[in-house]
Amino acid sequence: MPSFTKIAAAAALAVPMLLAIPGTASATTPSGCSSVTQIGSTAYLNVGGQTMASVKQYKGCGKNYSYLYVWEGYRTSHSSWDVCAAIVTNNGHDVQDPRCDHNPVEIWSAGAATLTQCTQALGWTGYGPIPYVNEGDIAVKTDVRC
Repeated sequence: MPSFTKIAAAAALAVPMLLAIPGTASATTPSGCSSVTQIGSTAYLNVGGQTMASVKQYKGCGKNYSYLYVWEGYRTSHSSWDVCAAIVTNNGHDVQDPRCDHNPVEIWSAGAATLTQCTQALGWTGYGPIPYVNEGDIAVKTDVRC
């Protein structure tokens, strides 16, 4: 039977190891797709002179996805926000199945079957089906990927 001293010593060594594991800022994966790859650049959604979120485009499982991550600095300095993410085609004129949420840390758009088209990831403030529905909505797009 192990002694209390040996158990306590093992626990004391394990706690710092658990505390030393850094948190990751990597994205989860979208619903229904376990493997995605970022394509193109990262865009930054700036609100009131502060970076609110990063917007990225991913491909995987035969679809394109827009991913929006709300920065911790913004989350800690604001009590409420609404954001949306979508894939856009046709030089940004056609919004594909956006997803919107209130106070998320991250949000994935619905997967768009647009791998054969030129696309951009779009992220915006607000809670509308398309950006600029409400005065004051701020939007950003990544670079075009064909």
